[in-house]
Amino acid sequence: MPRIIRHPELRREELLDHAQALFLTHGYDRASLNDVIAAAGVSKGAFYHYFASKEALLEALAERFARHALAGVQEIVNDPNLDPLGRLNALLATSRQAKIDTAPEAWALFETLFRPENLVLFHRINLAASKSFSPVLVEIIRQGVEDGAFRTFDPEGVADIVMQFGLATHDVTAKALAGGSDADMEVAIEALEKRVRLYEIALDRILGLPDGSIRIGEPGFVRAVMTARCGNPAATAAASKRAGP
Repeated sequence: MPRIIRHPELRREELLDHAQALFLTHGYDRASLNDVIAAAGVSKGAFYHYFASKEALLEALAERFARHALAGVQEIVNDPNLDPLGRLNALLATSRQAKIDTAPEAWALFETLFRPENLVLFHRINLAASKSFSPVLVEIIRQGVEDGAFRTFDPEGVADIVMQFGLATHDVTAKALAGGSDADMEVAIEALEKRVRLYEIALDRILGLPDGSIRIGEPGFVRAVMTARCGNPAATAAASKRAGP
């Protein structure tokens, strides 16, 4: 049989596909690098050419999630009929729905990041994701400043603040997962819903907008994402309906 030579990027994507399938099936902690290597049918040397560690593999999966999410909003970002505020809200709305749609997979892949010992890795994952979205946010905010819709002297700083919102909710989510009870989850959902409202007001003020101009969340959004982790399809579906389009 002739040896099949694949383009390096295709080989890398195949390795990510095998890793994601194993992590979803067995969980990140239970699936070893040897499992991934065996499933992919490559040598250890070939694998380590692409990924230095299991953590690097997880980071790459997070980057791919972000790239796919970004591809789904490009039409909105490029829509000439939307003003900067409309573009920003449409971007956030599409991102919300994508998080709801992918929540079960995301929890299966990344739940381990909410353990205290993995806080550094959690930060690295968020940095990986921000590489995709930050430039888009900066461009929208900069256009808004030029049009007079937004008032800020630092579009890059505002984009960075938006990307940091996810980091700031880490502790609340981690406590809910550690507690494990329905009561713990309800407390976390309420706390996160309040935090999202606070972030909306903060972003309005930072951009010089009236309160209520920017919508980071919608009713039911936090619950839809959090209940997806519980493996309750009925609860997730009901919460998704409440979250709206």
